[in-house]
Amino acid sequence: MAETNFDFGMVGLGTMGRALLMNMADHGFAVAGLDTDKGKVDALHAEGEGKKVQGFTDAAEFVKSIRKPRAIMMLVPAGAPVDSVMHSLTPMLEEGDFLIDGGNSYFKDTDRRAKEMAELKLGWIGMGVSGGESGARHGPSMMPGGTVENYERIKPIVEAVAAKFEGEPCVALMGSGSAGHYVKTVHNGIEYAVMQLISEVYDVMKRVLHMSNAEIADAFDEWNQAELQSFLCEITTVVLRHKDETTGGDLVDLISDKAKQKGTGKWTSQDAMDLGMPIPTVDVSVAAREMSGLKAERVEAAKLLPTSAHDFPYSKEDALTIYRDALYLGMLISYAQGLALLREASKEYGYGTDIQTVAKVWRAGCIIRSRSLEQIRAAYEANPDLANLLVDPTVSKIVLDKERSLRRAIAGAIHTSIPVPSLSAALAYLDGYRSETLPANLIQGLRDLFGAHTYERTDQPGSFHTHWQTE
Repeated sequence: MAETNFDFGMVGLGTMGRALLMNMADHGFAVAGLDTDKGKVDALHAEGEGKKVQGFTDAAEFVKSIRKPRAIMMLVPAGAPVDSVMHSLTPMLEEGDFLIDGGNSYFKDTDRRAKEMAELKLGWIGMGVSGGESGARHGPSMMPGGTVENYERIKPIVEAVAAKFEGEPCVALMGSGSAGHYVKTVHNGIEYAVMQLISEVYDVMKRVLHMSNAEIADAFDEWNQAELQSFLCEITTVVLRHKDETTGGDLVDLISDKAKQKGTGKWTSQDAMDLGMPIPTVDVSVAAREMSGLKAERVEAAKLLPTSAHDFPYSKEDALTIYRDALYLGMLISYAQGLALLREASKEYGYGTDIQTVAKVWRAGCIIRSRSLEQIRAAYEANPDLANLLVDPTVSKIVLDKERSLRRAIAGAIHTSIPVPSLSAALAYLDGYRSETLPANLIQGLRDLFGAHTYERTDQPGSFHTHWQTE
């Protein structure tokens, strides 16, 4: 193929890379792909027959084929592979060219790489991509961060291939520097929380209400038609209904109860702690996965520490309403925590992130897309300086309407010894956030007693220390 003026380049022609490249080709863009695996290059040619698509195994030829300023995206595993590709390509690039990291990279790595590239007069975009293989092929949600100049170069391409919400593309510049990867990290933290919330409700339905997987799927399907409409509720029904090809039984019952994780939830919690921002529903969802990993210990503990379960206090009909509303409020509180963290991070790191734009980009294509996000977007449109989603007038009415269900859901689980850490953390966050006074005054007194850390008073300014004990 004689084409040497491709609009866009992709390094890594695995499932995601090839799918996104073909999405671009479907929209009329001339695209080039690079992979050391000739089989993957051949697969790209086969799928892209008749379109402006060319695969390469030679990096120099690949780079030369892309029009200037070159925009080259990498979809390779986070960490060392990103640095390896970056260092291999930079000698072939020219001033003004830039690379795009489309993986789930740690935001501080993105800052480091952007600095290294800037010293070479090259650009760097860290872009979160959500939606999985299907999203990449048919319309993902994308969260780029970097300079306006570099984003303008790829804007026509990414807007064309992105998921659409009522015709509006679910991609926008999230801010400067590592803003894109930071937003994607928080997206994943919220994702952890919502999946844990769903699993806790499932656990009560399964072990307390003794519902079959099909019945639980029917309930989630019904909920997904109303205010709980979301991608994660939708696919919950798919998992619950899937049959195992070997046994003919429900596959979900044969899946190990040890959940894995790749680290983005942990990163969200870690940076929130660094910034002094409480996101307990995300925190405990990470801890719950870690608890699930202690399978052998849990089996032994179950023998030695039998539960003291009591009768469940609700009828099945009432319980389904209670846990539906509790799940909805828990999800809303999870969004509130994540967006409050983003607001603080934007100030701390100078991102210039617009929270309404984040909500827009999440409305379609991504894993945490839901009906609630349009309402969330509207809240930040009405008040761009909104400190927390929960104090939006419309959202606060929902909170007050649903909070009794959240309390009852937690109480029911406690009665039957079912762990619901994320539901409990969501309620604790709500109660803490709206509490005019908290017992931190006693903590301050204790710190001053044992460590002379000083404290502040309510009746006069300054820092104080008291000699609490006499020798």
